Amino acid sequence: MNFTAQDVKELREKTGCGMMDCKKALAATDGDMEKAIEFLREKGLATAAKKAGRIASEGLVTVSICDECKAGVVLEVNAETDFVAKNEEFRNFVQAVATVILKKNPADVEALLALEMEAGKTVDAALKEKIATIGENMNIRRFVRYEGNLIGYVHGEGRIGVMVKFNVGNEAVCANEEFVAYAKNVAMQIAAINPAFLKREEVPSEVVEKEKEILMAQAINEGKPAAIAEKMVAGRIQKYYKENCLVEQEYVKNPDQTVKAYTEEVAKSLDTTIEIACFARLERGEGLEKKEENFADEVANMMK
Repeated sequence: MNFTAQDVKELREKTGCGMMDCKKALAATDGDMEKAIEFLREKGLATAAKKAGRIASEGLVTVSICDECKAGVVLEVNAETDFVAKNEEFRNFVQAVATVILKKNPADVEALLALEMEAGKTVDAALKEKIATIGENMNIRRFVRYEGNLIGYVHGEGRIGVMVKFNVGNEAVCANEEFVAYAKNVAMQIAAINPAFLKREEVPSEVVEKEKEILMAQAINEGKPAAIAEKMVAGRIQKYYKENCLVEQEYVKNPDQTVKAYTEEVAKSLDTTIEIACFARLERGEGLEKKEENFADEVANMMK
């Protein structure tokens, strides 16, 4: 092998092509960077590479749960426009990627891209093919896979996807209508309120300390003496937990009880124990730069 991992990284940055394609190109050209770029262009992969610089912040978040294998995935795949996100070909591709994740349990997106999606074709190759045929940059951004007793919820035609895992004393109740309704309500709570943590024990100590610093500064700026400020901070930290930890949040359908109290109420009704084990919430384009064009620019671009 006449190339290094750094060479592969550099070729990926220059072309926007996948890791496996870059490795093959470098192997075929004896590690020559310029020839490798030509190789990728000759293979038609440059079509996708040209689009790789475009902002892909639209797309679709989907949730796929396999009841038989007791596994589920929440997945975000991005595209440039909302129009493509509604395209049936794009949606079928996203579902096919979710199926690969369910069956093969890759460690991360890079591992996923190297997996076979269909006979002789990797997920990465299938993605490049879709970019070329649909005509927009697309990106498999992130996914979370769980195993166990799961419920999924998708809001706003793929804008937000939520998956929740439950530990249940008597697993037979998972098919019960009351449990299914409860689990769906918890997932909807997560979609709507967006808790940062499951419970206070999971809040990192550095986050708590930083919050205390901010709250103390606020209290001092309000003119409160240090002793009173400390008591105010203690009270406001409790409020922070109630706002940011799922089990301590007010249950949206009944603000008189917390999500924890609601869970205990359903568990008692079903004569079992229920624990919310973990959850994943993905929102489309979250944290990504949005492409902004005014109408005049859009028309001008169409006229070119």
